Amino acid sequence: MTDLDFARDKALAKDFLSNFADACGEAKYINILQEVANRKLRSIQIELEDLFNYKDLDDDFLRRVTENTRRYIGIFADAIDELMPEPTEAFPDDDHDILMTQRSEEGTENVDGTDPQQKMPPEIKRFYEVYIRASSKERPFTIREVKASYIGQLVRVSGIVTRCSDVKPLMQVAVYTCEDCGFEIYQEVTARVFMPLFECPSTRCKTNRTKGNLILQLRASKFLKFQEAKIQELAEHVPKGHIPRTMTVHFRGELTRKVAPGDVVELSGIFLPIPYTGFRAMRAGLVADTYLEAMSVTHFKKKYEEYELKGDEEEQIARLAEDGDIYNKLARSLAPEIFGHEDVKKALLLLLVGAPHRKLKDGMRIRGDLHICLMGDPGVAKSQLLKHIINVAPRGVYTTGRGSSGVGLTAAVQKDPVTNEMVLEGGALVLADMGICAIDEFDKMDELDRTAIHEVMEQQTVSIAKAGITTSLNARTALLAAANPAWGRYDMRRTPAENINLPPALLSRFDLLWLILDRADMDSDLEMARHVVYVHQNKESPALGFTPLEPSILRAYISAARRISPCVSKELEEYIASAYSGIRQEETKTNTPHSYTTVRTLLSILRISAVWLGRGRVYHAISGMLHPGFLDSRWALARLRFSETVAQSDVDEALRLMQMSKFSLYSEDRQKSGLDAISDIYSILRDEAARTNRMDLSYAHALNWISRKGYSEAQLKECLEEYAALNVWQIHPNTFDIRFIDA
Repeated sequence: MTDLDFARDKALAKDFLSNFADACGEAKYINILQEVANRKLRSIQIELEDLFNYKDLDDDFLRRVTENTRRYIGIFADAIDELMPEPTEAFPDDDHDILMTQRSEEGTENVDGTDPQQKMPPEIKRFYEVYIRASSKERPFTIREVKASYIGQLVRVSGIVTRCSDVKPLMQVAVYTCEDCGFEIYQEVTARVFMPLFECPSTRCKTNRTKGNLILQLRASKFLKFQEAKIQELAEHVPKGHIPRTMTVHFRGELTRKVAPGDVVELSGIFLPIPYTGFRAMRAGLVADTYLEAMSVTHFKKKYEEYELKGDEEEQIARLAEDGDIYNKLARSLAPEIFGHEDVKKALLLLLVGAPHRKLKDGMRIRGDLHICLMGDPGVAKSQLLKHIINVAPRGVYTTGRGSSGVGLTAAVQKDPVTNEMVLEGGALVLADMGICAIDEFDKMDELDRTAIHEVMEQQTVSIAKAGITTSLNARTALLAAANPAWGRYDMRRTPAENINLPPALLSRFDLLWLILDRADMDSDLEMARHVVYVHQNKESPALGFTPLEPSILRAYISAARRISPCVSKELEEYIASAYSGIRQEETKTNTPHSYTTVRTLLSILRISAVWLGRGRVYHAISGMLHPGFLDSRWALARLRFSETVAQSDVDEALRLMQMSKFSLYSEDRQKSGLDAISDIYSILRDEAARTNRMDLSYAHALNWISRKGYSEAQLKECLEEYAALNVWQIHPNTFDIRFIDA
């Protein structure tokens, strides 16, 4: 093995930092150093790919950096110290600058030059951190692939964050002052624990034979932000019959607070050993633990508020917003492999977008997140829809009713393994804060565990009073639940309340309760079977008439829509109020109501409409053709259009979605009553004309009313032609408006 020449490597590092140019031909690292000198940046990240692409560096240097990364971080830091330019912008002096100025002025007086501990270490002068980032071209390691042969090397690992500690100060350089000689003594700290100095090691104290008492100067010492986290293997990386492995990760400086429990991340860092301390060292003997010292963090899915649109994404979203059929395209891009369920997918799209939260002047908050429950027969793809939504959402937690307890969903009190203090550990609903929590097999949950969800669904907090801890945790999550009816399949001989078998207090909290019944139908069954066979053979969905949007584009569009905060115009207030009262009146007329309509239903209409609005002003041209669901959907629909105000079409679509959620029951009721679709449409229009005491009915209003009952525009036109031939009404040749001959 050849002797390493670190001085030569330092010269190579200086040459690389000085001369490396990016794709635009600019000096990349010199510009970064200027930003650091102007105190605009605090970290310098050196890309391993840049080292690989630099023409004047050989492969041996790259190998040495990869295999001995910690040493070469120091070499690059020394090179940066020599290359650091003078600041070009004025900035206010902080405590560090004032102390460094004072030390440089008094340095010659208080140092005798013989004691190395009196020399100022370079770490205390630095106001920046150096990181070396691994190349992203190769596949990242799984945790079980990182073995002892990688000790000291730069590795890239993927996993899910399961636990994060608080950010605490970690001492990097301890500074002491001697009471006798007045010298400053420096002690570099390179481990998690260190032995403080008690006697002054300066030559003057030794000559005078005085054991100078050292006082630790905390304000003059240098501390780094430090955070410890645990990452766990992803489920797809765990071999059969094994349990997921975990790894400890140390974050320092600017990398702290970059991850939270539940995040799926890719980390590059140095794989290092760490000896056990205290009683654990006595038990462990010669065995050492390992950890990853993080150098960079990459999130697989960014949060909506952190999403920064790139140039091509902005153009793509602008084109999508101008598309007249974007609402349907976005919905059909969700799980395209699953046949049908168009309206269910529209409701799930509104769940992803959500409505803006409202905070009143007195501090009361009205939630904007939508809650949806999919209840249906076995085999209607409820669980697959849940899984897909969790994959699309930037932050999502999936759990099952049988495998979840009350504390597992909300919060548990546990003993911290490091401090031995009682700490709160957030459950699934807390981990899904500002995201989506999907609960499968919702009907199988224990009743006591299910009551823990009530507070989260409306107040969006988790209140805890146990083990001496009384607090309230944020759980601003949208709940997506899937359940089976009471007897496994929906029994048409029983009432909806008996089939649903959920308490009214819980049902009223869901904005949409979607009933998906599996009914035999020759045409639809044949079409679905062909679809399933095609997906099995080709491993993709059949042609949809357009290219389904990628999940990344969906997230980008939704992040843009979520920035809109639409409001309701005064003209719509009466329309919404009359629609709500109409729903209440319809419910009182039947002995077996299909749902529970409360004031929460009114709020749901508003939320759904607001999501719809968000899709943009460009959408106004076609918004009349869409009929949004009632409740919370209104704001959600407005957001989808990138619009600042809720339109009547948003309210109509919200009402339609709420009506379509029980469409399976209404179609069954119509079959029992013996009415075909054409006759039922005629009955709806005749009753509406009688209620309003008018002989004329506009085509738009007619389409609105029949859409709420689950009928299509083609069926309406067929009904108009058939009854016009019977001379029941007259149809305007251009506008298709209806005039009853005998009301």
